[in-house]
Amino acid sequence: MRGRADCPYYAKAELLADYLQKNLPDFRIHKITQHPDVWEEWLKELCKKNKWSHKNSPIIWRELLDRGGKGLLLGGYNEFLEHAQLYYGVTSSMTTELMKTAAQENLGAHIEKELEKEALKGLINPLQVWITSASALACYNLIPILTSGEVFGPHMEISINLFDNKQAEEKLTSLVKEAQDLASPFLQSVSACTQAEEAFRQAHVIIFLDDHVDKEVYSLEDCIRSKATLCHLYGSLIEKNAHDSVRIIVGGKTFVNLKTSLLMRYAPNFAHNIIAVALGVEGKAKAALARKLKTTPSRIKDVIIWGNISGNNYVDLRKAKVYRYESAVWGPPHYSRPVLSLIFDSDWVNREFVESLKKFTATGRQFGGILAAHSIATTLKYWYHGSPPGEIVSLGVLSEGQFGIPEGIVFSMPVKFENGTWVVLTDLEDIEISEQIMTRMTSDLIQEKLVALGELINFQPYQSETDLAKEDEKTTLPTTNDNREHCKVSDGHT
Repeated sequence: MRGRADCPYYAKAELLADYLQKNLPDFRIHKITQHPDVWEEWLKELCKKNKWSHKNSPIIWRELLDRGGKGLLLGGYNEFLEHAQLYYGVTSSMTTELMKTAAQENLGAHIEKELEKEALKGLINPLQVWITSASALACYNLIPILTSGEVFGPHMEISINLFDNKQAEEKLTSLVKEAQDLASPFLQSVSACTQAEEAFRQAHVIIFLDDHVDKEVYSLEDCIRSKATLCHLYGSLIEKNAHDSVRIIVGGKTFVNLKTSLLMRYAPNFAHNIIAVALGVEGKAKAALARKLKTTPSRIKDVIIWGNISGNNYVDLRKAKVYRYESAVWGPPHYSRPVLSLIFDSDWVNREFVESLKKFTATGRQFGGILAAHSIATTLKYWYHGSPPGEIVSLGVLSEGQFGIPEGIVFSMPVKFENGTWVVLTDLEDIEISEQIMTRMTSDLIQEKLVALGELINFQPYQSETDLAKEDEKTTLPTTNDNREHCKVSDGHT
């Protein structure tokens, strides 16, 4: 039995059907109401499907289960009343006034039920994940991790939206198909977007990868200023289209701190939920230490990355520990030893180790898609589910003056994740940073921001007195600065 929710005759037929179901052991009734706005269209489709002729509410039919479930149309209220009188000797004495009252109650109950369905649907809607510059290699490696259920949890379905420029459309189409081929139970949908005005629509998570290389510019200053243009576009789209609870994570290998800072500026309503990924540099440091100690990188914890994630930074080993280290001293799984107490080659720590990481952050040439994807996914996992208890994590966040860092710049520092957010570990002991190291790290970050905003014309990379002395010793050999190689930048999306 189905009827228009506000139909008095449906209400009268419903009451009669309830009476029959209560008093007859083999009588079963299935009742569904339709909203008045959709009733006529629904009835038309039902009659077309079953080759019936019926125009009014209610419509009542018998399901003959012993004949393969084929429906036999009884008709409307009058036909149902005749059927009840003929077969069961039962009729209805419901008054017209009571019919109208019941009809209004049915309509109210129907609307309430529909609202409950919508609310429940909202609860189980997938998490909308947007990835910018999605034709990048990092995205290719990131999608299988995001769809594994490890990042957002085993009870969360996601929809992935791949955003890039029009020139990348063919790559995006191929990537969409490959993602669908994964047949992941956690991936509800995957789609491509090349129209800027549609970007970040209802986004719950936005992942920023390195922007594109559409044209060449020949100065570092132009390269930096182009980031402001692109971040201004992205910021306005976030403000306009993103979900109120959106979480924004900036990864990549170029100007990571600067882009994070600019996004905070141009999407001010979401500035508290924008972070920069530092785990790539942290992972590189752990791997170098593990090779030196002949252990595995996962056993090394609490390496702190300070400063510019993709530039001048300081890899702090003062809190670093190694667990399950094979040596004369052995302990339970929770037993650890300070890394610096096990590396007796101080020259390696101060020179080779530092230089290899400096080259890595300056050029990004060894920052492949796998490391970038894993770093982003791990940071997201910590953001949603918390970082391992007691473990220090490096993260680029907006400075509020902690540790003597100038306010208003995005700076990598030690944090922990808990309860869906992060907390800067200001209570750590013995991690003071010297004025010289702090100046080296902050100088470039401050200048980058000023150049990007047009408040400074020329960028002057920081040079210590030692660096200047070395420059004076050089004679005729040409030198290169990786940060001043020809920069390729994007015009953005059209």
